[in-house]
Amino acid sequence: MQFTFPIFLVAGLSLLIPLLIHLFNLRRYKTVFFPHTRFLKNLQLHSRKQSQVRYKWLMAARMLFLALLVLAFAQPFFKNNNNAAANTTLVAVYIDNSPSMSLRNGQRSLLDIAKENALHLLQYGNGKFLVLSNDKPYSYLPVNRTQAEQAIRAISLSSVSKTSTQVLGELQGMSQGEKTDFYYLSDFQQHAFASAPQQAQLKDIQFNGVKISGNKVQNVYIDTAYFETPVLQSNQGNKLVVRTRYFGEAPENSSVLQLSVDGVVKSAASPVFTETKEHYDTLSFQVNGNGWQKLQLTLNDPGVHFDDTFIIAARSSPELSVLLLNESAPNVFLQAALRSYAGFKVTETGTGSVPEDISSYNLILLNGLTSLDEGLAAKLQQSLLRGQNVGIFPGQQVRAEAMNAGLQQLADIRISGWDTSAQTVAGVQSGSRLIRDMFEHVPENVQLPFARNHYILKAGLSAGQQSVFSFRNGDPFFALYSSGKGQLYLCATPIDPSNGNFQSSYFFVPFLYQMASLAQGNTIFAITAGQKEPLFVNRAGGNEQNLLHLRKANTDVIPPQRAEGMGVLLFAGQMAREAGFYTAAGTGQGDSTVIAVNLDRKESELASWSLAQLQQNWRGKDIKWQAADAENKALTAKQQSTFPLWKLCTILAVLMLGWETWLLSRNLIQKSTITT
Repeated sequence: MQFTFPIFLVAGLSLLIPLLIHLFNLRRYKTVFFPHTRFLKNLQLHSRKQSQVRYKWLMAARMLFLALLVLAFAQPFFKNNNNAAANTTLVAVYIDNSPSMSLRNGQRSLLDIAKENALHLLQYGNGKFLVLSNDKPYSYLPVNRTQAEQAIRAISLSSVSKTSTQVLGELQGMSQGEKTDFYYLSDFQQHAFASAPQQAQLKDIQFNGVKISGNKVQNVYIDTAYFETPVLQSNQGNKLVVRTRYFGEAPENSSVLQLSVDGVVKSAASPVFTETKEHYDTLSFQVNGNGWQKLQLTLNDPGVHFDDTFIIAARSSPELSVLLLNESAPNVFLQAALRSYAGFKVTETGTGSVPEDISSYNLILLNGLTSLDEGLAAKLQQSLLRGQNVGIFPGQQVRAEAMNAGLQQLADIRISGWDTSAQTVAGVQSGSRLIRDMFEHVPENVQLPFARNHYILKAGLSAGQQSVFSFRNGDPFFALYSSGKGQLYLCATPIDPSNGNFQSSYFFVPFLYQMASLAQGNTIFAITAGQKEPLFVNRAGGNEQNLLHLRKANTDVIPPQRAEGMGVLLFAGQMAREAGFYTAAGTGQGDSTVIAVNLDRKESELASWSLAQLQQNWRGKDIKWQAADAENKALTAKQQSTFPLWKLCTILAVLMLGWETWLLSRNLIQKSTITT
């Protein structure tokens, strides 16, 4: 037999109390006078026998009552030693330390309650333990109880959250097919915990879900924020669109949304929510000087605090430099698009008078091109090698042979024909940086461009063609090609109403913005901690020996990275475990990139599965559920599978109390009879 709380066995010393009472108090004799002395001898003999038996049973009842009461508090249970396989079972504990576990149950956080219950559960293992959380596992191999307890006590809140599928997949890899008692301690948010189990992930696992419940709360939070333009302009007006949402009941009092840049308050607003549970505010502000700016949005939400801040890192610059080369007449649509944005500095000239030095331009646009001579192609090739971007809009009557000769110098691409059938764009490459960095998602009802005529573009494998827009037959309408460190953009139609409507479409002006801004690398970063998608960091002169480091306060890590074009694809989200501003730079490299890392906004949706829902959806002979809070410690699988002995002890203690009462009542009746 083992005990859940063996410390209560010390209270067994209380058994001495009734023993001492019977030894000293009940030995006192009382003289009783009778009217007839002839009955005295018989009465004394009869009374002495009954008193001796009665007092012994009374002492036994009292001692048994106290003994059973002590056992009930110690909570005994029998360990199953019959099954040899059970003695080798691995015990694994997962503690959800996502931001939502910072909520409270009374005066304690859910994470503190989960850690206390986890420490309690460790008492019933056989010495082989795995401790998992949303951070890196404490150890990929089993550890002893002392190490497991140290690991649990060291767990703190993390910016990263994991799904149940990720946790179980990680456990399967670590347990390597060994039978495992697995305890999953969490608040079981609906976005993170699957609605139904995958049986393959539960192979050889005894799953024990421990529901940690918190106080009912209302949450107002900043969901996201983005600029109306792709770059942050210095000394000019900038507009930041902020989306706020709420969970639970609609807030009665208005919250204050505040924007600060490098610690200086720039703008504020007060969100007013409707039935859609979200609100958009546009905050206008200016920044002075060039370089990286740290923007911070704050919201005074009294209920939940972990998502009241949203940060953005943006590099301000006075303008984006564009060189517009016209083969013949200027294009009014291109001129209007470039003038509509004050952040462009446009130099316009003919293809026959190209400046000697074009290295300072972010974007070089060629308009109405019908041929590409060797000299101009050589200059464009050098620009692409340096990391500049080049965009080509062909003319009405392209001379294919002269055009293709120049295109071959830039990349393995050519124009193979002219298609006069009218077609609408049918395919959108949402993974392209032109689309991905511009929209959260392409609106479903947006009107895609159409073409009355278009050139047929062909490319070899070395060109790395990516069709941003394509027709139903697969022909590209607007494509980009990798060439050197820069990007080459090629449109299949002239910018002319007689050939299509691209110049007046929803995408034309944003594409020009992106083509120019991406030439200097991304200048706006606001990523999510733990995200798998990489971000593109401009990096001139980098190499494999001089990798980018990610630094923040006492943190210095080297995230996974891969060279691409003029920069690096940096998987910063996989290494950034805390929200805040990070700096990405190589060893000894002067120029650095500031990256803002935010919490996963899914955590702000506090909807969680109830214990009844979990018991209904996750069912099976190897799946058990229980609730745990600040006062109710979680039970082990062994305790759940057998009848709780403390209840039996409690019942027997009550029976002993009743027996004692019966003995005392009989004693009083007899005394009354004798006196009479």
